Amino acid sequence: MTQPRITESFADDTATLVTAAGGPSARRGRRAYRGRRQGSFPYLLIVPSLVLFIGVIAFPFVQSLAYGFFDRSLLSDDSVFVGFENIVGQLSKSVFWRDVVNTIVFVGVSTLGAFVIALALALALNSRIKASGAWRTAFLIPWILPGVVVSFLWMWMFDTNYGLLNGVIVLLGGEGGINWLNSPTLAMAAVVVAKIWHSFPWMAILLLAALQGVPAEVHDAAAVDGAVGWKKQWFVVLPQIQPAIALTLLLETIWGLQHFEIPYVMTGGGPVGSTTTLSIELYKTAFSKFDLGNAGAIGILWTVLMGGLVVAYVIYTLRHEGKQAGR
Repeated sequence: MTQPRITESFADDTATLVTAAGGPSARRGRRAYRGRRQGSFPYLLIVPSLVLFIGVIAFPFVQSLAYGFFDRSLLSDDSVFVGFENIVGQLSKSVFWRDVVNTIVFVGVSTLGAFVIALALALALNSRIKASGAWRTAFLIPWILPGVVVSFLWMWMFDTNYGLLNGVIVLLGGEGGINWLNSPTLAMAAVVVAKIWHSFPWMAILLLAALQGVPAEVHDAAAVDGAVGWKKQWFVVLPQIQPAIALTLLLETIWGLQHFEIPYVMTGGGPVGSTTTLSIELYKTAFSKFDLGNAGAIGILWTVLMGGLVVAYVIYTLRHEGKQAGR
């Protein structure tokens, strides 16, 4: 007679447990657990990339900068801490300042030249010109070529005896035979032209994307106000893409400071150091002179220069956003 009571009691307890397990509090707990688990999952996905970044990029970069505070050779494991001696030594060398000037000329002229061409091309492609799709594909060719290939291509263009440029000069009635890459006054111009040709496509892509993002209402308002042609582009359209212009110039400037292949392959930094940039000087100091200490010092000064550019861009961006918010 007691068996039914035990069974009923057990059934009641089981029902109570099932009800409790499926209650609102339990469901909230399970949802919170799943939320925490799903919230941490994306962070787990980036762990391999983070480890790779630290091991391959961050650690070697910091280590190379740390060499700037030591007297260390690539051929020896011995090192002596010298503090800021290497940095002060670089700042007192005329060769270092020559390389700084070369870097400013190379980066400044190539960046501005590529920007002007890219902006003109982006404005043209943004208009309703015929076969614009084909042109958008064609102008990408210089960008997708490796820097070494671009260097050899332009070395042939500037060749003294067989170069295309000297051939054109002869056809136009000139003497030709100009030794572009071995002239201290012409070598930098040749290197800059090659860099401009290699860089303008990606800048045009970014500027074109920004132009296509300008609202149609802006164009309509400009038409109502009578702004057409270059006045419309200069006074109406370009102010709308100022952030994209600033970002384009910043990225190209930083990449120009880092650039190595074109000037090194075309001229090796010569003649007589006329095309030696900071990147080339750092490479030669580390792997030709085997002086890791001074190479690290150049890297520190180089990093400070690029960091200053980034800070200037951030300040500009914040001010621009503040002006936009105040309108």
